[in-house]
Amino acid sequence: MGGLFSERRSLLIGIGATVALVVFLIVVGEEKSLVIGLTQGSAYGMVALGLALIYKSSGVFNFAQGEFGTVALYVLYLLDIKGNYWLAIIGALAAAGLMGFATERLVVRPLFEAPRVILLVATAGVALLAIGVELWFADAQAKPVAKAFSRNDRITVFDVQITDQRLWLIVTLAALAVLLGLFFTRTNLGLAIIGASQEPTATELVGISVRRLSSFTWVLAAVLGGLAAVIAIPDLGSFGPGAMTSNYLIPAFTAAVLGGMTSLPGAFVGGVLIGIIQSVATSAPLFQDGGELAIPGVPSTLIVFVVLLVVLVARPQGLLGKRA
Repeated sequence: MGGLFSERRSLLIGIGATVALVVFLIVVGEEKSLVIGLTQGSAYGMVALGLALIYKSSGVFNFAQGEFGTVALYVLYLLDIKGNYWLAIIGALAAAGLMGFATERLVVRPLFEAPRVILLVATAGVALLAIGVELWFADAQAKPVAKAFSRNDRITVFDVQITDQRLWLIVTLAALAVLLGLFFTRTNLGLAIIGASQEPTATELVGISVRRLSSFTWVLAAVLGGLAAVIAIPDLGSFGPGAMTSNYLIPAFTAAVLGGMTSLPGAFVGGVLIGIIQSVATSAPLFQDGGELAIPGVPSTLIVFVVLLVVLVARPQGLLGKRA
């Protein structure tokens, strides 16, 4: 009970910090940076949820999480040629889930008793293999990706115009995060997954197969990566081999670290925080050329690395995590 209370308290602190940052940006007139940050941060949070879910259940950091999403994008690209967007979405998510299942069965399970660094390298190998197949399939050429809303209608929020696609992204990913929270706290399957991650022996003793739960966890994490990809990448217009790994894996990892690596709600909140910080540091006038805090030529990825380094040095268990 004490651990649960501590996690809830840390989560409330994280949510409070996010709300305070949102209010501050509105007050200082940085609504545009806020909208961009929420868009990116929601996608980071969804990928981070997958990372935290696998780490919480098996202690494995999954370098292939980004490629679950990229594979889903290629399947979406292929199936959408037929003209049915929503069936293409279902096919893309099914492909991501199948890749997650295959990774767990063929790579993770045979090596599960090996040192965790071996599993980390193995998942990195899965990611590199997937990128190699994508390069062979697509010749490194960027592919267009379909949008849920093709008309690009705009809605004004806080004096900032938001496309319907971007609003769909924010609302959908936030709703999915809430539903996942309910799944893990209100359903028998969700509680079994959490229980298996904490007490695998006791879980087996009550007749629940930890191996089956492990397979389901990897499938769920892969589908989360696929969801982040098929909802977020269309806002960019196109994608290429390794798109989700190169653009989302490091920010998502940083978000998961902010959440303590084992807090699922904390991972999503961390993603939103990273997205907002990254957006403000790259698009706010204060940091642009001529601004008081301008640093010429600083890429947004560097900002994410700085945040990650500060968190690891100052609080290794994560801002929203608890000490072991």
